[in-house]
Amino acid sequence: MLWLLAALSFLETIILPVPIELVLIPLMALNRQRLWRIATVTTAGCLAASLVGYGVGMALYQSVGTWFIDTLGMQDAYQAYQGFFDQYGFIAILTLGILPIPFQVAMITAGLSGYPVALFVLAALIARGLRYYGLAWLVWRFGPRVEERWRRHAVVTSLVAGAVVLGAALGLQALARAVM
Repeated sequence: MLWLLAALSFLETIILPVPIELVLIPLMALNRQRLWRIATVTTAGCLAASLVGYGVGMALYQSVGTWFIDTLGMQDAYQAYQGFFDQYGFIAILTLGILPIPFQVAMITAGLSGYPVALFVLAALIARGLRYYGLAWLVWRFGPRVEERWRRHAVVTSLVAGAVVLGAALGLQALARAVM
């Protein structure tokens, strides 16, 4: 089952428009003894896909990358994110990884811009880890009731979490500039 979950996480990160949380929450609720392993496998599948997306941006943007962005209708999102990414890099990847916005934009943009792959992986790991391990913690803490609540509050919760992370990161960045 875990290899299937990793494959599903990979596909969800690359092309599937359906949030993996729809499968993840019930699976975690039914397998509470393997909760953390499920979160780890999901995060690993997402990171593997993120590296593929990064590679597409780095090596194949003119052919596959533009086709992909056009096919998914993400031209406007890509243009808007490009400016944000150019200014904030790591914080931009981190924020997009938490928000309920397609992560493909961050992967392709990071690869295209030549952003350091280690920093890209670190940002993706933190962002997606917060999502999947946070979800595991919620299931561990509240049990199957999380699914109903997630369906009602997923967007708002993701936006608040993204805003908190973005605010903290920008605050730390401003503090670092002030100290230097």
